[in-house]
Amino acid sequence: MNPPAEAIPPAEGAARGFTVQPGWLYLVATPIGNLEDITLRAVRVLREVDVIAAEDTRKAQALLAHLGIGGRPTLSLFEGNEAARVPGLIERLRAGQSVAVISEAGMPGISDPGWLLRRACLDQGLPCDVIPGASAVTTALLLSGLPPARFRFVGFLPRKGPGRRAALQTIAASGDTTVLFEARRRTAATLTELAPLLGTRTVALLREMTKRHQQVLRGSASELLETLAEVSERGEVTLVIAGAEPTLTGHDDAAVNAAGAAAAAPAPTLAERVAGELERGASPRQIARTLAAQGQSKREVYQLALRLAQAGTGAGTETDPDTVTGSGADRGEP
Repeated sequence: MNPPAEAIPPAEGAARGFTVQPGWLYLVATPIGNLEDITLRAVRVLREVDVIAAEDTRKAQALLAHLGIGGRPTLSLFEGNEAARVPGLIERLRAGQSVAVISEAGMPGISDPGWLLRRACLDQGLPCDVIPGASAVTTALLLSGLPPARFRFVGFLPRKGPGRRAALQTIAASGDTTVLFEARRRTAATLTELAPLLGTRTVALLREMTKRHQQVLRGSASELLETLAEVSERGEVTLVIAGAEPTLTGHDDAAVNAAGAAAAAPAPTLAERVAGELERGASPRQIARTLAAQGQSKREVYQLALRLAQAGTGAGTETDPDTVTGSGADRGEP
């Protein structure tokens, strides 16, 4: 017997006006740091809804005050009370009230409260809309400089046990760029566990994104461990991890034929090897170390990587590999 189809409200997806609708749930993205990063539509919805459910009511009031919005009833909706709050909010929606959900920062429901309420609305046939905006995931992905075409977002890792080990191993095996959140106080432990799994693969550590003291550190997991002293102990960080290089497994005929053709082809030149490493997100310093271990001149590789990076294959200027310890940082002020 097939499971019953979900009842999707006819109003969802239909043409709507620009005013807030009675009985609608609105998931509203808010700034991840810089308070200017909020859309005009989000401001209007927050001004017009009957009630705002906020992960942190104090921060919500500060945001509303900054936006010049007053008089909006606000109630808490955080991880510890979301399940208990859902029935009451569903009743409000059924009674014709409009409800906006905001998280502490970014999009509610993405590693933040909001999903349980959205799912309950779907189950109950109540309409919902999403007001897009700032996202820590995509902001970190592009700031990292790692390939963005295919990426995985895994949220917060399990704290311990088999689930954590499995998550780390999945990240290490994935060929896609991975984005994850981590509490600053647990960052050293996470990087320590990742270091033997990732080797020299590039990891970007980002903190205070969009704020005045934004930090972006890049290097291997081991190198980032050496630079954690530069990162405040407060708040959360975002880690962006380069994907694993593809490996040939199994007996797929197309893959075998491709491997045979590659074996018959001329060996890549040093410049081609360096360009390939840059495209995969490795830094000139990492490339120099890797190819030096294979018999190449460390300084020659490093200078070549810098030239190719500055010509557009990669990005950034670094200090000489023989005089550097740890990883560099770039800080911007929006």
